[in-house]
Amino acid sequence: MCGGSSSSTRTGRFRSDLQWVLFCADLPSLIQEGPQCGLVALWMAGRLLSAPDSVSLERLVRVAVERGYTAQGEMFSVADMATLAQETLDCQAELLCGGLGGPNRDRILQHLITGHPLLFPYDEDFNHEPCQKKGHKAHWAVSAGVLIGVRSVPDPGYMEDSELPGLFHPVPGAPHQPPSFPEESSPGAIFLLSKQGKSWHYQLWDYNQVRDSNLQLTDFSPARAADGRVYVVPAGGVQAGLCGQILLLRPQGWSH
Repeated sequence: MCGGSSSSTRTGRFRSDLQWVLFCADLPSLIQEGPQCGLVALWMAGRLLSAPDSVSLERLVRVAVERGYTAQGEMFSVADMATLAQETLDCQAELLCGGLGGPNRDRILQHLITGHPLLFPYDEDFNHEPCQKKGHKAHWAVSAGVLIGVRSVPDPGYMEDSELPGLFHPVPGAPHQPPSFPEESSPGAIFLLSKQGKSWHYQLWDYNQVRDSNLQLTDFSPARAADGRVYVVPAGGVQAGLCGQILLLRPQGWSH
């Protein structure tokens, strides 16, 4: 199990009227060098997918450059990321459009509960959390866990955390009923357990905060445009390549 417990103890962050269920698959950490956040997130996801021979970051970068998806590691196209994932990790890659809300929300939560990784672009704040900068701080993260606030935990199949009352984990290997997802408008009841290439640690992000950040990626950063470097940006720009798009990755042969 991953160490999300310490994050859960922040006072005032989690509603006391709910019980909390944590689903979490272990993700490795890797610190990016240069603008490689998307490829680092893909590498983390690949380790979780048990990719053959644990594909190296160097190979991901090399193939992305050869295919014309990137100049120096940056990835401004979720569609290109999907194609790269399928080629290098021999996995299924499903691109969702329309953001993390609406009908996509339950599909994404079921995907995470199953233990499969979710890749998503968002705007990164100074503390790595999602913010809204119109795409000027576009960044990538990977999630393989979700914390869900529920009125009551389904029985059986779940056990209460020995250190944190009110926090429950699925019993490994036991059949369990998935918890009923809270209403989409319910604030602070769903958190994504995420990693990205600028920190070794997991972070818990409010689902709606991630949704809103992902939906407003429209512009290429003026600072990047003026830094003298070459970037590969798809036709239609950041908005066409990233805005409202998410990537669900599954092992090859997985039926859903």
